[in-house]
Amino acid sequence: MAKPDNRADNVEHLQQSIQNTQENLQEAEGYLNEFSSELDSKERNQIEDKNARRKESIRSFKEEVKDEAAHSEN
Repeated sequence: MAKPDNRADNVEHLQQSIQNTQENLQEAEGYLNEFSSELDSKERNQIEDKNARRKESIRSFKEEVKDEAAHSEN
């Protein structure tokens, strides 16, 4: 039997994911700022690409939080 859809803590989980992703983004940006001159272009591009994906994930998480908030109002 399938588990019932319990969305009670979805916003909390999403907010934790946003926070973790923001921390990873900031850490990677700090790393780039500090060691950029020592990195080869491939590694620098990989980090920049990953940060772009992190920013997109944060945007998506925030949209999901809005959706969850709207769902909980119903």
